[in-house]
Amino acid sequence: MRTSRRRRPPPTPREAIAARARALGFEAMGVADAAQPWTAGARLQQFVEAGRHGTMAWMETTLERRAHPRSLWPEARSAIVLGLNYGPERDPRALQAERGLGALSAYAQGDDYHQLIKGRLKTLAGWTKARFGCEVKVFVDTAPLMEKPLAQAAGLGWQGKHTNLVSRAFGSWLFLGVVLTTLELPPDAPDGGVEACGSCRACLDACPTGAFPAPFQIDARRCISYLTIEHEGPIPLEFRSALGNRIYGCDDCLAACPWNKFAQAAQEMRVQARDALRTPGLAELAALDDAAFRSLFRKSPVLRIGRDRFVRNVLYAIGNSADPGLAPAATARLDDPSDQVRDAAGWAVERLAHYLIGRPVLGVA
Repeated sequence: MRTSRRRRPPPTPREAIAARARALGFEAMGVADAAQPWTAGARLQQFVEAGRHGTMAWMETTLERRAHPRSLWPEARSAIVLGLNYGPERDPRALQAERGLGALSAYAQGDDYHQLIKGRLKTLAGWTKARFGCEVKVFVDTAPLMEKPLAQAAGLGWQGKHTNLVSRAFGSWLFLGVVLTTLELPPDAPDGGVEACGSCRACLDACPTGAFPAPFQIDARRCISYLTIEHEGPIPLEFRSALGNRIYGCDDCLAACPWNKFAQAAQEMRVQARDALRTPGLAELAALDDAAFRSLFRKSPVLRIGRDRFVRNVLYAIGNSADPGLAPAATARLDDPSDQVRDAAGWAVERLAHYLIGRPVLGVA
């Protein structure tokens, strides 16, 4: 007598979306209720009212739309939050000891993640719309949507004391993207891992500029990532020495987190470090003209800050190198067309003169 095999039930919409997300290369997925109340909007308002957003005026002008996912799109029912691992092969702080080299943030050593993730989000969103007859919108970092609180609500991790997301599976190294949809999906349980930070202060103590006025709070005006990426014009004197050889972003608070013991190196080839950007020489970077800058950083997020701001950062790193052999690279930029490049070049030359003659130069922090 034959026994009939039980047929597997068809996958639920959430299961089907998760399978499609995995096929597209996403390594983490969770769902949050887009309508649920949250405190992230109030915290952001306090951050802006305190002036801690610095010159990022767009944070103030989009404050109302950032207050809640439904402020951006009232019809949204669910937020599908996706994660892509970009874990570096080694501790990114190791390069800081090599003062003749420039240190770029780990995420900036490969292709621009905005374009990589947005393409995959659009594919997933289009498939979801066709399969379930819902409406969808995609977001990755540049839109006025707060991805990190949504990621915590969707169970992907929690915002640690450095305000960045901490993942139990990937440590500090997750790129985030969101698909908002009118499709109602069962939400995942929020990650309550804030308690997992305990009394640890590793991320706070690792910050070279004291950018954390208190746990779970950040003052962007003191953050090296803000100073080297968002801040236009000369960087304030009080922070220049603390930059070290960091020329685009900073990973110190991320890399210091003990949860990175569970992290793993990125598998996605396009986010892995390019050979030319792993250990770039400061002298060569200082000599970049606009065409060479665009060629070196093609498809890189570094491209968006422009050649002048980037070379400014490189010259600060040269000034911090304690290597008078780099003085010609700085001197060559003293007549640069850019005001901020000339200012940084003059500062670097004075700093290196200090190391050359063995005494301090007045006015040079």
